Amino acid sequence: MGKEVLYEVKEGVATITLNRPRVKNAFGKQLWTELILALRSAVADDNVVICVLTGIGDYFSSGNDLKNYIEARERGISTDKYLTIEDKPLLVVFVELLINFPKQLIAAVNGPAIGIGVTLLGLVDVVYASDTATFLTPFTTLGITPEVCSSYTFPKIMGYSKAYEVLYFGRKLSAHEAKECGLISDVFPVGDFQREVQARARRYAALPRKTLMAAKKLCRDDERQKLTEVFYKELEVLAEANKSEESQHALRNFFARKSKM
Repeated sequence: MGKEVLYEVKEGVATITLNRPRVKNAFGKQLWTELILALRSAVADDNVVICVLTGIGDYFSSGNDLKNYIEARERGISTDKYLTIEDKPLLVVFVELLINFPKQLIAAVNGPAIGIGVTLLGLVDVVYASDTATFLTPFTTLGITPEVCSSYTFPKIMGYSKAYEVLYFGRKLSAHEAKECGLISDVFPVGDFQREVQARARRYAALPRKTLMAAKKLCRDDERQKLTEVFYKELEVLAEANKSEESQHALRNFFARKSKM
């Protein structure tokens, strides 16, 4: 599929692997683009029954690559106009694809997940995690607001109190804590993780595919319009947050800390 996203289909399972281990699988422009193309391939391929999203290296994903802001600024354009595919923001195309994904989508969280690496989990069907995984949404620290429908999905999944602790205050969850609050389905030892996930995915892929898709349609259709509305509302609030002095100050502090490392 590309250099930054690997794509393989075997025994009815499409495995999509984030492949930027040097930057902890951060979402840069090329990764965004290749990930969207891989997900589209999984939808279009009749041989694919189950899709698995995972990462290479120690991290699942460290979230949005904040270098995106620098690269956009260097070009004299907004981040939304820089991060595009087919004249649409990459984030919009990606989230709409997740909301409307017709096949069963499993996230295999092989290690720590940050930001969008966490919030996207509310839009997949099943989440498995290694025992080294952690889950962190440091939005307030960066002067920004929740994204990818997490303002809706997280309270629904975790309950209000836990979700707000995670989203407002950046509470980091361990894999076992994430399982306790319903964000993930199961935890496996890191040494056996990919083998366990693939074994389950292949077993699920042997089930009647039309029945699986009908079941997903039944379970998800009523939610899709609501999720889309929530997502676009989040985008409005996030756009305002990005313009704020708090956000600009937080980003300056972030890059100042990075430069000293």
